[in-house]
Amino acid sequence: MTVSPEQQVPVLTIDGPGGAGKGTISRLVAEQLGWHYLDSGALYRLTALAARRAGIELDDAGAVAALAAVLDIRFGTGTDDSVWFQGEEVSGFIRTEQAGADASIVAALPPVRDALLQRQRDFRQPPGLVADGRDMGTVVFPQAVVKIFLTASAEERADRRYKQLIAKGIDVKIGDLLADIRARDARDSQRAVAPLRPADDAISVDTTQLSISQVLDIVINKVREST
Repeated sequence: MTVSPEQQVPVLTIDGPGGAGKGTISRLVAEQLGWHYLDSGALYRLTALAARRAGIELDDAGAVAALAAVLDIRFGTGTDDSVWFQGEEVSGFIRTEQAGADASIVAALPPVRDALLQRQRDFRQPPGLVADGRDMGTVVFPQAVVKIFLTASAEERADRRYKQLIAKGIDVKIGDLLADIRARDARDSQRAVAPLRPADDAISVDTTQLSISQVLDIVINKVREST
């Protein structure tokens, strides 16, 4: 079978539930390896934001998918985590708890997932790609050279998010965050299309008791062993 140039580009997928450390680890790995980075969650958050701004109901699959197919988006490079939508920097809008909940709703719509599939695969460019999400290793890049599934207890993930928000001066209750995390976990893992689960050949890493540097070392070592 002929292998296309794109398929020769190595891909590392890092999947897992919200708060497990995917974004932090993925960016650090991409920076250390000099690879491109795909924040797939941001695509769904942007899709939900675009739908809300257009006055479209989030469960209107056809209309939301049509928006997803033509999103005018741009991501920052390297350690720049900015996200641009129609020329506007929208990182603050899409990093809220509400944006995460909205993303979980639109991500459950098959037409929306179909509309974003090739768009995500287009991020696969030399010298390599680190793809962060919930179905990167199972659906988007099933032939990835290394697949990581990060997890952590719901309590630990709520505590991490609580500390992040408090540091930003946002007053929240940890009990509310824990309830939101559990609800989103259930929604993501029980959806009919591309549910949240580790790929059969994924390496699972529980980050509950691990530091960022410890997780980073584990992931980098796995990549170097396989590429």
